[in-house]
Amino acid sequence: QVQLVESGGGLVQAEGSLRLSCVASGSIFPINLMYWYRQAPGKAREFVAVITGSGSTNYADSVKGRFTISRDNAKNTVYLQMNSLKPEDTAVYYCNAANRIWGKGTLVTVSS
Repeated sequence: QVQLVESGGGLVQAEGSLRLSCVASGSIFPINLMYWYRQAPGKAREFVAVITGSGSTNYADSVKGRFTISRDNAKNTVYLQMNSLKPEDTAVYYCNAANRIWGKGTLVTVSS
């Protein structure tokens, strides 16, 4: 069973950038769909971005043009580059494999 560990969260000012990493304990090569989700305080968890094994990507409208998801199968790692951050991006960010396996999340706080 693959386990996922996120890192890279922290406190950043609005318009700043962060890069989140999600390292898998096993190989993610066979896993086609890798996701990032987020959950803001008092809100439901929501989809942020997805990447296929071939590198195709899709994003939530709220982050399109600002966030970039990528994967390095050799390093068993998925990334989320977040630019032009807004206070409304404040949330716990979760990595997900194949909509089955979840990490424990990393907190991103964006100050205005």
